[in-house]
Amino acid sequence: MEHDRRPTRAWVLHPDIKSDRHRRDAALALEEAVSLAHALPDLQVVGQETVRLQRPQAGLLFGTGKIDELKARFEANEVELVLVDGPVTPIQQRNLERAWGVKLLDRTGLILEIFSDRAATREGVLQVEMAHLAYQRTRLVRAWTHLERQRGGLGFVGGPGETQIEADRRAIDEQLVRLRRQLDKVVKTRDLHRKARAKVPYPIVALVGYTNAGKSTLFNRLTGADVMAKDMLFATLDPTMRAIKLPEGGPEVILSDTVGFISDLPTELVAAFRATLEEVLAADLIVHVRDISHPESEAQANDVAEILASLGVKNTTPQIELWNKIDRLDPAQAEAMETAATRKPGVFAVSALTGAGLPPFLDEVARQLDQERHETRLHLGFADGRKRAWLHEEGVVEQEKQGEDGFDLLVLWTDRQEKRFREM
Repeated sequence: MEHDRRPTRAWVLHPDIKSDRHRRDAALALEEAVSLAHALPDLQVVGQETVRLQRPQAGLLFGTGKIDELKARFEANEVELVLVDGPVTPIQQRNLERAWGVKLLDRTGLILEIFSDRAATREGVLQVEMAHLAYQRTRLVRAWTHLERQRGGLGFVGGPGETQIEADRRAIDEQLVRLRRQLDKVVKTRDLHRKARAKVPYPIVALVGYTNAGKSTLFNRLTGADVMAKDMLFATLDPTMRAIKLPEGGPEVILSDTVGFISDLPTELVAAFRATLEEVLAADLIVHVRDISHPESEAQANDVAEILASLGVKNTTPQIELWNKIDRLDPAQAEAMETAATRKPGVFAVSALTGAGLPPFLDEVARQLDQERHETRLHLGFADGRKRAWLHEEGVVEQEKQGEDGFDLLVLWTDRQEKRFREM
């Protein structure tokens, strides 16, 4: 039976490379890598360690002495899978797997596995499949160019192997085209859902943040929804949306929980999951949830800011910052955080787990969203179809008359909507 299957015994290695300009704190990086490993079911992490390197070795990543030392350790612990927290070239992967007699996954491969395991919606599944294929394709090509150079007496079955590589590459490309067509259909369907939602005059509040910052816990507390909220990296991969009524006569809003961000996210996945994060682009308010108890909270916040900027989120979209998990700090630290947060506009120290600090945060959400509406008369030419469509999607058009040179409209909108319209 499925659940009787023995978990795969895994060992996590974090190469701490001195020559790497973007080198992170090794202990924290290893801790995050182990958390990533725990995010995969059927994996049992039986060991973890940091390997210090001056620079990576071209064909093997590690020096031969270290490889032998690790081999003995893996054999003694019956390790079946080694997870390397960093990039591993196809040739390094092949050589290390041969030397150790185990399966190896690099950071990108591991994150792809987690995404495959977690994706729940049709769109998510298709995007992950495409990312997997794009990853395999680059490895296929890179591995081949290296083998072409080094072929010597490797003795490929059936000639030099070029035809096989070409066939594999073509098969992957055909599959990618097929998946892209399916994805286009799914995205169109979701576009219709989004347009239908735009007609609902509820503002969208998007929760964003580094993975494991507590977004899903906050989402569950505010909506009463039962979204998976484990203390685990990438617990949420598909955007979940719920309408909630803000307390004390505040407006009704749509709350959107999004996939967690992470440093060094594989490029294949940044592209693949851009659509998953499109909800953030449509948001009227972004709530950036931070795990303030994490030693690298500041660096994580910078990663989130960079990804938001790369997605094209404008500075004009209002943001609130939540310093979450104050329940994990000792009372003196928690008090200091709460005091610091009150001194910064738009920052709140909270615990999504206990609910501490949430009422003032919700008041601020209501204040930012429940703006006065005012009437404006607009004239749009026939060429301004996009602007006119946007006004109708926002549900702000009160009256519309068609004249000889375009449309005369009476709109009822908020300052925020007007500002977004003027930016178009």
